[in-house]
Amino acid sequence: MRIVSGIFKGRRFSPPPAITARPTTDFAKESLFNVLNNRLEWDALTVLDLFAGTGSISYEFASRGVKRVVSVEMSDKQLGFIHKVLHELSLEKRIFPVKMNVFRYIQQGKETFDLIFADPPYMLPELPKLPAMIFSSKLLKDNALFILEHSANNNFTTHPHFMEERVYGNVHFSLFCDSGNLK
Repeated sequence: MRIVSGIFKGRRFSPPPAITARPTTDFAKESLFNVLNNRLEWDALTVLDLFAGTGSISYEFASRGVKRVVSVEMSDKQLGFIHKVLHELSLEKRIFPVKMNVFRYIQQGKETFDLIFADPPYMLPELPKLPAMIFSSKLLKDNALFILEHSANNNFTTHPHFMEERVYGNVHFSLFCDSGNLK
């Protein structure tokens, strides 16, 4: 696993053996972030990373200068790895890991975010309901962006907040927004 751009570009990390997370591929990350580079001002963003896994996406956002990332993950092993990398990169004041069930966080979270990224297990039964859960929560700021990573088995084109889908190999990213301002 490596960070593909920003101040930590090229840094490599080896997740512990038997980790249950499926990190987003470097090719898919790089392609998605190239799209986002043209749409976002990194240093002004607050980001929520749901199903953070190894923290790969959180590190990408921090490497690009995002001011705050909250990473929600349930696994002790994965959280331990996130804390280890945060320490190595001195990012303890920019990335904030939270051990919690993602669905409970969506219901109870008090902070609002400019961007929410979710990379749930592709076979998660609740995956098709995630966009509706996010948009009915109080987690999004006005004109915020929600990005959902999923497989080809899901199609969100009829969701009222759907903007576009990007496909990189087997990785699909659906982008949602409550306004047309980010198109």
